[in-house]
Amino acid sequence: MKSFANVTMLAASAALAIASVAPLIAQEQTPAQPAAGAAPTGGRQGFGRGRGRGGRGNRPPAGPTPRLPENPLLGVNSGKPDLGGKGMWQVPYIIDMQKQGKTPDGGVVEVPFTADAKKIFDERTETHSKDDPEGFCLPPGVPRMMYTPYPTQIYQMADRILFIFEGGAHIWRLIWMDGRQHPKDPNPTYLGDAIGHWEGDTLVVDTVGFNDRTWLDAAGHPHGEKLHVIERFTRPDSNTLQDAATIEDPDYYTKPWTVVTTATWAPGQELFEYICQENNRDLKHLVGK
Repeated sequence: MKSFANVTMLAASAALAIASVAPLIAQEQTPAQPAAGAAPTGGRQGFGRGRGRGGRGNRPPAGPTPRLPENPLLGVNSGKPDLGGKGMWQVPYIIDMQKQGKTPDGGVVEVPFTADAKKIFDERTETHSKDDPEGFCLPPGVPRMMYTPYPTQIYQMADRILFIFEGGAHIWRLIWMDGRQHPKDPNPTYLGDAIGHWEGDTLVVDTVGFNDRTWLDAAGHPHGEKLHVIERFTRPDSNTLQDAATIEDPDYYTKPWTVVTTATWAPGQELFEYICQENNRDLKHLVGK
């Protein structure tokens, strides 16, 4: 498994075939496979990595949202929903955020392309995403970190929240919760500068300062350095993490647009060490046209 660097660049027919595989290999039973071409919902579609796990069929029924204790040592996270715990989140395999995501009211996502952005997207579709940066072991970026089917663990501390990802170039994401503002002229990076705050039980993460070296998804929705992403994370029950990502980039989209996806909880599981750069066998598939 560790040699399988990245499946998300197979955004056309091959990717859809992979996406239909069952999301986990159970210890005692194998969950039923979704219909061919069905949009994946959660889990590592077909990979089954991680320690101490059973399959999705072994997941206990959803319970109430777990909460952190009321403790001043937890800072702004005191008493808030526990986004982590003893387990990990199985990130959904989102190839095309427009087709597989939903709007906040459950509707169909409409992407408000500018003319230049639509041209770029159509070219990437025509070449079967052969130039996908993630295929070369580069970080997926934001919000694509939550669309790449490798699990994540979330740690809440007094002044920050930390996402640790098994795949996605073996990277982490730091969200500052200490009330700071974005730098006036941030150094462009793959994951940008992220600051967060709570609105009730919703974690709101505001991120700017991106470079232009990532795609928003495997299908090739583009962005530039003006990208601004606001994510709203909610845990409505013990088994569900909802991510509503609002995309704003005036050079590529005529107005902000929002995509809602869902990750599922895998209790008692841990991340594996995963090195994308090691024995990458997938580059031969990036043939395109």
